[in-house]
Amino acid sequence: MKKMLPWLVTTLLAITLIAIVAIIMYKSFFNDTTDQPDPEKAPVTVKQLSADELVSVTSELKDFKRNLKDSDYVVVMSFAFQLDSKKTKEEFDKILEIEVRPIINRTVADLTAAELNGSQGEDMLESKLLNLINPILPEGKKLVKVEITNFIMQQL
Repeated sequence: MKKMLPWLVTTLLAITLIAIVAIIMYKSFFNDTTDQPDPEKAPVTVKQLSADELVSVTSELKDFKRNLKDSDYVVVMSFAFQLDSKKTKEEFDKILEIEVRPIINRTVADLTAAELNGSQGEDMLESKLLNLINPILPEGKKLVKVEITNFIMQQL
């Protein structure tokens, strides 16, 4: 019996570990989470606004100049930021120069001319800015859309 005891303990331990792994695998493979949408990945819906409403919730940053990661290139851009309300726009305008501009500055500084070429490059920059600026806005306020309204890239 004394010679069998270590084998029994080892066998029971192996069976227990296999059971624990099986339970974890079962929960990870068969746990249906498709019913609960992830709020972080939920699509942002943009409602149609009249021209006056659009102007009242849109803030502009004009003639933003910055050299790219390729030191041979300089960009001049203008941006339009559509926010969810007039009150959010007023708060956004207060932090535009002190918080938003540095975010744009760092983001553009990390890009190359090849990354910014074409509409895909502009879309990538717009979505990146949207994701970086939204967290700095006060709770409950949100940036709905970022548009590049003017874009010039010049080689030095």
